[in-house]
Amino acid sequence: MTVVSTSHESPSRERIEQTILAAAEQVFSQHGYRGASLQVIADRAGLPKANILYYMGSKQALYVRLLNRMMFRWNEVLEDITPESDPATVLSDFIRTKMVLGQRYPQGSKLFAAEILAGAPFLNDYLAGELRDWVASRAAIIRQWSAQGKMDDVDPRWLIFLIWSSTQHYTEYSAQVSGILGRDTLSDDDLESISAFLEHVILKGCGIPQPVVKARRLEK
Repeated sequence: MTVVSTSHESPSRERIEQTILAAAEQVFSQHGYRGASLQVIADRAGLPKANILYYMGSKQALYVRLLNRMMFRWNEVLEDITPESDPATVLSDFIRTKMVLGQRYPQGSKLFAAEILAGAPFLNDYLAGELRDWVASRAAIIRQWSAQGKMDDVDPRWLIFLIWSSTQHYTEYSAQVSGILGRDTLSDDDLESISAFLEHVILKGCGIPQPVVKARRLEK
């Protein structure tokens, strides 16, 4: 087979790219960056290797795109916050979104964790540049919430780190969680209980009253 023609690619480009990303996520998660090959990814996606290169550019570009996609999913809920936003609602949504995404995309989450544990060789520029600036911009808004008396004066960076790490534990350390709980997967009730617990601890620790109504269910 040959590379898809650019003259007819627009309607299906997104579908093809999503197919490639899904296959790559599985292969990289199973074999790591060094052990994965574009040919194996192409076989998993049911596409010729030439198409992988055409749409993604290179093995490294494909790998980095997967990692960036996972970070975007995690942090999207904080993109549109403003000084007028309600901290309880924002942080609650952040916690619950992270819990849901960890269960929905466990391979992507574990892939990102493996990259960080390896010293982030492919993400150093992103972490020290774009992500650092993003955290700084979110932190500035959280500090305004503190100045307005909406929450205690806590370091926003530690708060963001805490939410990232506490929610990701249930994905990256799923074997530990499963062993202790005595079941293979977390139920909807488990996810609700964990999210409610994290909300209680984190919001109370920041001096934020929890919303009175908590009837939402986590959607996987």
